[in-house]
Amino acid sequence: MDVSDLLTETYDRLPDLVRAAVDGLSPDELRRSPGPGANPVGWLVWHLTRIQDHHVADLLDEEQIWVSGDRASRFGLTADPDDTGYGHTAGQVAAVRPESAQTLVDYHLAVAARTRAFLATLTPTDLDRVVDESWDPPVTLGVRLVSVADDSLQHAGQAGYVRGLLTPG
Repeated sequence: MDVSDLLTETYDRLPDLVRAAVDGLSPDELRRSPGPGANPVGWLVWHLTRIQDHHVADLLDEEQIWVSGDRASRFGLTADPDDTGYGHTAGQVAAVRPESAQTLVDYHLAVAARTRAFLATLTPTDLDRVVDESWDPPVTLGVRLVSVADDSLQHAGQAGYVRGLLTPG
Protein backbone atom coordinates (compact mmCIF):
# COMPACT_ATOMS: atom_id res chain seq x y z
CA MET A 1 0.00 0.00 0.00
CA ASP A 2 1.42 3.37 -0.93
CA VAL A 3 1.11 6.55 1.09
CA SER A 4 -1.76 7.94 -0.97
CA ASP A 5 -3.74 4.73 -0.50
CA LEU A 6 -3.02 4.71 3.23
CA LEU A 7 -4.19 8.28 3.74
CA THR A 8 -7.23 7.70 1.53
CA GLU A 9 -8.17 4.64 3.59
CA THR A 10 -7.96 6.73 6.75
CA TYR A 11 -9.99 9.68 5.46
CA ASP A 12 -12.54 7.44 3.72
CA ARG A 13 -13.64 6.14 7.12
CA LEU A 14 -14.98 9.53 8.15
CA PRO A 15 -18.12 9.81 5.97
CA ASP A 16 -19.56 6.58 7.42
CA LEU A 17 -18.77 7.76 10.94
CA VAL A 18 -20.42 11.12 10.24
CA ARG A 19 -23.53 9.46 8.81
CA ALA A 20 -23.79 7.08 11.75
CA ALA A 21 -23.50 9.93 14.23
CA VAL A 22 -26.24 12.09 12.70
CA ASP A 23 -28.59 9.68 10.91
CA GLY A 24 -32.18 10.10 12.05
CA LEU A 25 -31.48 12.90 14.51
CA SER A 26 -33.82 15.88 14.47
CA PRO A 27 -32.46 19.43 14.32
CA ASP A 28 -33.18 19.75 18.05
CA GLU A 29 -31.26 16.56 18.81
CA LEU A 30 -28.33 17.73 16.68
CA ARG A 31 -28.18 20.90 18.77
CA ARG A 32 -28.77 19.31 22.18
CA SER A 33 -25.83 19.25 24.52
CA PRO A 34 -25.67 16.19 26.76
CA GLY A 35 -24.60 18.38 29.68
CA PRO A 36 -23.10 21.71 30.68
CA GLY A 37 -19.99 22.47 28.68
CA ALA A 38 -20.41 19.42 26.43
CA ASN A 39 -20.60 19.82 22.67
CA PRO A 40 -23.65 18.58 20.76
CA VAL A 41 -23.46 16.10 17.88
CA GLY A 42 -24.18 18.76 15.27
CA TRP A 43 -21.39 21.01 16.48
CA LEU A 44 -18.89 18.14 16.65
CA VAL A 45 -19.59 17.04 13.08
CA TRP A 46 -19.63 20.65 11.82
CA HIS A 47 -16.32 21.32 13.57
CA LEU A 48 -14.50 18.24 12.27
CA THR A 49 -15.67 19.09 8.77
CA ARG A 50 -14.70 22.75 9.13
CA ILE A 51 -11.17 21.80 10.24
CA GLN A 52 -10.73 19.45 7.29
CA ASP A 53 -12.18 22.00 4.86
CA HIS A 54 -10.03 24.81 6.27
CA HIS A 55 -6.76 22.88 6.20
CA VAL A 56 -7.20 21.08 2.88
CA ALA A 57 -8.29 24.31 1.16
CA ASP A 58 -5.16 25.96 2.55
CA LEU A 59 -2.98 23.10 1.28
CA LEU A 60 -4.56 23.42 -2.16
CA ASP A 61 -4.51 27.23 -2.06
CA GLU A 62 -8.24 27.17 -2.89
CA GLU A 63 -11.38 28.67 -1.42
CA GLN A 64 -13.02 26.67 1.35
CA ILE A 65 -16.20 24.84 0.45
CA TRP A 66 -17.75 26.51 3.51
CA VAL A 67 -17.66 29.96 1.95
CA SER A 68 -19.20 29.00 -1.40
CA GLY A 69 -22.94 29.19 -1.97
CA ASP A 70 -25.41 29.33 0.91
CA ARG A 71 -23.86 26.52 2.95
CA ALA A 72 -23.12 28.62 6.04
CA SER A 73 -26.66 29.98 6.22
CA ARG A 74 -27.93 26.39 6.46
CA PHE A 75 -26.10 26.28 9.81
CA GLY A 76 -27.38 29.66 11.00
CA LEU A 77 -23.92 31.15 10.48
CA THR A 78 -22.05 33.51 8.21
CA ALA A 79 -19.46 32.21 5.77
CA ASP A 80 -16.45 33.21 7.87
CA PRO A 81 -13.45 31.23 6.59
CA ASP A 82 -11.68 31.64 9.95
CA ASP A 83 -14.54 30.19 12.02
CA THR A 84 -13.72 26.51 12.43
CA GLY A 85 -15.05 26.14 15.96
CA TYR A 86 -11.61 26.18 17.53
CA GLY A 87 -11.88 27.99 20.86
CA HIS A 88 -15.65 28.41 20.65
CA THR A 89 -17.44 29.63 23.74
CA ALA A 90 -20.66 27.93 24.87
CA GLY A 91 -22.61 30.68 23.10
CA GLN A 92 -20.73 30.14 19.85
CA VAL A 93 -21.27 26.37 20.08
CA ALA A 94 -25.01 26.97 20.56
CA ALA A 95 -25.07 29.27 17.51
CA VAL A 96 -24.14 26.36 15.21
CA ARG A 97 -27.62 25.27 14.18
CA PRO A 98 -27.63 22.81 11.28
CA GLU A 99 -30.97 22.63 9.50
CA SER A 100 -30.85 18.83 9.39
CA ALA A 101 -28.65 15.77 9.60
CA GLN A 102 -28.49 15.82 5.80
CA THR A 103 -27.07 19.36 5.90
CA LEU A 104 -24.14 18.03 7.94
CA VAL A 105 -23.70 14.97 5.72
CA ASP A 106 -23.82 17.03 2.51
CA TYR A 107 -21.17 19.44 3.74
CA HIS A 108 -18.96 16.62 4.95
CA LEU A 109 -19.29 14.67 1.68
CA ALA A 110 -18.32 17.74 -0.36
CA VAL A 111 -15.21 18.24 1.78
CA ALA A 112 -14.40 14.52 1.74
CA ALA A 113 -14.59 14.39 -2.06
CA ARG A 114 -12.10 17.25 -2.41
CA THR A 115 -9.81 15.70 0.19
CA ARG A 116 -9.93 12.33 -1.57
CA ALA A 117 -9.03 13.91 -4.91
CA PHE A 118 -6.10 15.72 -3.27
CA LEU A 119 -4.83 12.59 -1.54
CA ALA A 120 -4.84 10.71 -4.86
CA THR A 121 -2.19 13.09 -6.18
CA LEU A 122 0.32 12.63 -3.37
CA THR A 123 3.70 10.98 -3.56
CA PRO A 124 5.93 10.09 -0.62
CA THR A 125 8.16 13.06 -1.44
CA ASP A 126 5.19 15.44 -1.17
CA LEU A 127 4.72 14.53 2.47
CA ASP A 128 8.07 16.08 3.41
CA ARG A 129 7.11 19.50 2.04
CA VAL A 130 6.93 22.11 4.82
CA VAL A 131 3.48 23.70 4.92
CA ASP A 132 3.72 25.73 8.13
CA GLU A 133 6.92 27.31 9.37
CA SER A 134 5.32 28.93 12.41
CA TRP A 135 5.97 25.77 14.48
CA ASP A 136 9.23 24.34 15.80
CA PRO A 137 9.87 22.02 14.11
CA PRO A 138 8.08 23.25 10.97
CA VAL A 139 4.99 21.25 10.01
CA THR A 140 5.21 19.05 6.93
CA LEU A 141 2.33 18.07 4.68
CA GLY A 142 2.42 14.54 6.10
CA VAL A 143 2.21 15.77 9.69
CA ARG A 144 -0.64 18.16 8.81
CA LEU A 145 -2.66 15.42 7.12
CA VAL A 146 -2.18 13.04 10.04
CA SER A 147 -3.12 15.81 12.48
CA VAL A 148 -6.35 16.58 10.62
CA ALA A 149 -7.25 12.87 10.38
CA ASP A 150 -6.53 12.40 14.08
CA ASP A 151 -8.67 15.39 15.07
CA SER A 152 -11.50 14.30 12.76
CA LEU A 153 -11.55 10.72 14.01
CA GLN A 154 -11.57 11.86 17.64
CA HIS A 155 -14.48 14.24 17.04
CA ALA A 156 -16.39 11.61 15.05
CA GLY A 157 -16.01 9.26 18.02
CA GLN A 158 -17.21 11.97 20.38
CA ALA A 159 -20.22 12.62 18.15
CA GLY A 160 -21.09 8.91 18.17
CA TYR A 161 -20.80 8.84 21.95
CA VAL A 162 -23.01 11.92 22.39
CA ARG A 163 -25.54 10.41 20.00
CA GLY A 164 -25.68 7.35 22.26
CA LEU A 165 -26.39 9.57 25.25
CA LEU A 166 -29.25 11.25 23.38
CA THR A 167 -30.77 8.09 21.93
CA PRO A 168 -29.99 5.21 24.30
CA GLY A 169 -30.85 1.67 23.34
